[in-house]
Amino acid sequence: MTISGASRAAVLLPWEKSGHAARAGEARLAEAVGLAASIGLVITHSAIIPLRARKPATLFGEGQVASIGAAIAEQEVAVAIVDATLTPVQQRNLERAWGCKVIDRTGLILDIFGERARTSEGALQVELAHLDYQRSRLVRSWTHLERQRGGFGFLGGPGETQIEADRRLIGNRIARLRRELEEVRRTRQLHRAARKRVPYPIVALVGYTNAGKSTLFNALTGAAVHAEDQLFATLDPTMRGIVLPSGRQIILSDTVGFISELPTELVAAFRATLEEVAEADLLLHIRDAAHPDTAAQRSDVIGVLDGMAAQGILSADWAQHSLEVLNKSDLLPHDATAPAGNDIVISALTGTGLPGLLAAIDQRLSASLETLTYDLPAEDGARLAWLYRHGEVIARDDREDGVHVTVRLAPADRARFEPG
Repeated sequence: MTISGASRAAVLLPWEKSGHAARAGEARLAEAVGLAASIGLVITHSAIIPLRARKPATLFGEGQVASIGAAIAEQEVAVAIVDATLTPVQQRNLERAWGCKVIDRTGLILDIFGERARTSEGALQVELAHLDYQRSRLVRSWTHLERQRGGFGFLGGPGETQIEADRRLIGNRIARLRRELEEVRRTRQLHRAARKRVPYPIVALVGYTNAGKSTLFNALTGAAVHAEDQLFATLDPTMRGIVLPSGRQIILSDTVGFISELPTELVAAFRATLEEVAEADLLLHIRDAAHPDTAAQRSDVIGVLDGMAAQGILSADWAQHSLEVLNKSDLLPHDATAPAGNDIVISALTGTGLPGLLAAIDQRLSASLETLTYDLPAEDGARLAWLYRHGEVIARDDREDGVHVTVRLAPADRARFEPG
C-alpha cells in the first residue's frame, strides 16, 4: 500500500546519541525529511525524540507518545514516519495511540523504491522486498488476521486462520518472484559473458544517494539518465560506452545510491543489480563534498561495500580497485580547505575537473596493463585492428616486411591475442 501523494506527514527521529555517534541528529533528521518529501509527502512536523531506553510496546516513553500524539492531532497528520526500525507490535500500538498510519524507515525506503522502479527487473526486486517486509509484519498481534477460514475434509477441523492463509499466499508469490529474478540474473550473466568476449573495462559509479552519480554519468556519456536533486532518483542500472584520453574504450555503469541502515530486504532483493558493481574493474566512489555529513556518508557507503564483500558479492580487496571522487565542488564555499592527498575534485554539473577524472581513470586502468611488442605481416590488418580496439598502441613502425607495434594490453587480452 503506497503512502505517496500530498498527504500531511510527521517525521520523527528516535535519538540515542551513543548509537549514532558518527552522524549528527540534525543531519539524520534532514535526510529522513528529504526521503519523505521525495515522494510528495507534505512535512508539517519533524522532531528529534531523545530516547533513554527503547520501550518494547511503543519504542517511545508514555509521555513522549502522548506529546507526539497531540502534535500529530494539531497538525492533522495522516502519516507518521519513525526513522528507526519498528517491531510489528510497536507499529500497531503507535497507530492506535496516534490515530494515523505509522511506518518505519524500512517501510519508507521500500515505498520510495516502489515508486521509482522503471524496469521490469526493478519492479520485481521491489515487490520481493515489499513481500519479505510484509511477511515479517504478519504476527499474532494483528488480531484481525486471526479469523478462521472454513476447513475441508470429512473430519472438518478448525480450518486455516487468515494469518496462515496470508502467509501462505505471500510465500507462494515470493517463491515465484525469486524464480523470475533468477532468470534475470542468468540473462545478466549472459550479457556479461558477451561483454567479456569484447572485454572493455567496466567502471561503476557508486556512492551515497543524491551524491550526483547520474549527473556525472550524463556529463561523461552524453546520456539522458534521470537525474534530480532528489534521494534515490536512480534505481535501475544503466550502462554506456565512453572513450578515455588514451583512446581506450570503457563501459560506464550508473547504479542505485546507498544509504545508511539500508533495509536488509533491499540488500537481498537487489543482488542482481549489485552484481553489476561486483563485475566492475574499477569503482568510482562519488561523494557529495558539500554535504555537511559527507564523512558519515562515506562511512555508510564503505560499510555497504564491506557487507557485500562479506557476502561474497564483491571481492574482498575492492578498495584497491576504487577511486574517491569529491563531487559538487561548485557548492563549496570559496574559502573551503583544499582537499589533501590525491583526492579528485569535480563538479559534474559545471564540468570542472572532468578531464582530470578521465585521466585518473585512464591511469588506474593502465596500471594493470603489460607493455608488449609484436611484428605483424603487412597484410594482417585484422590483427592490427584488434590491437587498436583492445589495447593502447603507444608506438608503430611501418616497415617493408610488416608492422612493428608496441602496445599495452591487459593480461586476459594478451592471452587471447597470442597463440596458445
